[in-house]
Amino acid sequence: MKTIQCENLRISLEEESLVWTIQKKNSIWKTRAEDRPLLLCEEGDFSFSDADEISHQEFQNGVGKGIKSFYQWKNGYSFETIVWAEEATEDVYFEWIPRCETGFHVKKVLWPSEMEFEEARDDWYTLLTLQQGVLLPNTWETSLGPVAFDGRFETAGGYMPWFGQVKEHAGYIMICVTPWNAGWHAEHPAKGPYTHVGVWMEPSLGRMDYRRIFRYTFLEDCDYNDLCKTYRTYVAEQGRLRTLAEKAVQNPSVDQLIGCAFVHTGIKTSVQKESDFFDPEDPEKNNHLTPFSVREQQILQLHEQGVKKLYLHLDGWAQPGYDNSHPDYLPACKEAGGWEGMQSLAETVHRCGYLFGTHDQYRDYYHNAPSYEEQYACHLPDGSVPSHNRWAGGWQSYLCATQAPYYVKRNFSELKKHGIHLDGTYLDVFTCNEGDECDSPEHRMTRRECYEYRSKCFHYLLSQGILTSSEEVSDWAIESLVFCHYAPYEFMMRPAGSQKLGIPVPLFNLVYHDCVIEPWMMEHFDDSDDYMLYALINGGAPYLIRDAAYPNCDGAFASDKEGDLLEMIQRCRIVSEFQEKVAKCELVHHELLTKDGKLQRSCFSNGMSVTADFSNGTYTFD
Repeated sequence: MKTIQCENLRISLEEESLVWTIQKKNSIWKTRAEDRPLLLCEEGDFSFSDADEISHQEFQNGVGKGIKSFYQWKNGYSFETIVWAEEATEDVYFEWIPRCETGFHVKKVLWPSEMEFEEARDDWYTLLTLQQGVLLPNTWETSLGPVAFDGRFETAGGYMPWFGQVKEHAGYIMICVTPWNAGWHAEHPAKGPYTHVGVWMEPSLGRMDYRRIFRYTFLEDCDYNDLCKTYRTYVAEQGRLRTLAEKAVQNPSVDQLIGCAFVHTGIKTSVQKESDFFDPEDPEKNNHLTPFSVREQQILQLHEQGVKKLYLHLDGWAQPGYDNSHPDYLPACKEAGGWEGMQSLAETVHRCGYLFGTHDQYRDYYHNAPSYEEQYACHLPDGSVPSHNRWAGGWQSYLCATQAPYYVKRNFSELKKHGIHLDGTYLDVFTCNEGDECDSPEHRMTRRECYEYRSKCFHYLLSQGILTSSEEVSDWAIESLVFCHYAPYEFMMRPAGSQKLGIPVPLFNLVYHDCVIEPWMMEHFDDSDDYMLYALINGGAPYLIRDAAYPNCDGAFASDKEGDLLEMIQRCRIVSEFQEKVAKCELVHHELLTKDGKLQRSCFSNGMSVTADFSNGTYTFD
């Protein structure tokens, strides 16, 4: 047994089982002996304890103390782990460091191991940053199956690179300090009685390559709010907490966006025959055109009906049609009215006092784009170029993000030349999908660097006075993202009435509410939730109209209680007026007033609060 002791913290390693025990005051956390730390390799799966040479030694330096372990196989493969406590904070760091990468071809590393969390109690719960957030009690009736992006951090599967667990008011938060090639995995059977959650790491461009760091903070007398605020403090310490108030200094139009109802609609749809969405039995589904002038009349109608503030998100505005020929998406659709028609629509939007923005795409690299050259697509280490034909434009690869900023400058400069004044724009999938990697020698790029290139695209647009948006939200983009398409709870991406994977709680907004504007779905389903209440409890913006490009995809499910437009305008007005009051305020506290989460309250830093009763669809402001 190896043991180190700080003032309130004791860390022990059982050398045979490789089980770690961490005691913080009266709380004890222990990794599961059954969850062996593993190397998953092309040559097979190997437990850390399978290594031919293993050694452990205690150490102390000027900032902390810990235990170093060394593992080596006869084929030469070796790595080191360092588990140490920072004495000033009593945070515990788990570090995995590759030493020699010859001998095995690693696909994943599963370490640190899961914590024991076996009690069948509903006050023992796990927090997952799966989209907006999930609180998973140990007794939750629904099993946890596959999740978006395999739980990868910095995607819809993990908006933020952390998870946590709370038992009897003591808890911990695991923060992945190096999140670019890592994610979470979890197991929860129907009705529990346990939830196990751990970490996976993967290679970068074929190699584990760099030190991986995981920080555990152990808290006493806490709940999920405290874990979220611990992470907010961590982000602030990194200099990455940039609020809407700060963003409005650079771009005052941020204030105009606050309080807007969102209208998402389009101009042209053109589904290629090789696309998975092509329907040979119903040609009308494959092609559709709405002139810019028709959208003008729609905007004028909404203005006449009393909509005070509005943001128009326009899909399919260019000649190729929605999801076609990117990044060569110009000119404006000729059949719909061309540049003049688009300019007229933008001017009408502005005369009404509204904001205008476009949908665009700089990841999907379509083979029929005039400038397509395979050499600029993302290349895997084996030399292959991934491709697929799911979306409307047919066959595509992925544009290496090193090239994306150049195309953004080219296209938006052309829009400006044709008199199209944009208040905002949407760069599709950047904050929803994983970062890409590219092993082309001409433009080699790690996943971490991919996020940096995507950020450059956002920063360029902000420098041009154009507010930035993308599909969802992600921790890496907070400094340069003003708003998003949505930041939903995971169940909203499935048909109405689907079983929830846990209790929906606003983990992301408890960290970042005052940093990004989130439009919310407003559907009202019979015998299910009224999504308007989630918009209120999150202090978000409302969707007035949401015409999805792909029906029954990405959360676009028709409501069985649509109501008329005037009713939706009134519902949106309620949400918008509340959002105007709290958009720049921190969400300081969220509370589950009933164990099942049907009654919730959110409290904001200006003293305002809202209570939502999801069992009967009512709400009150305090």
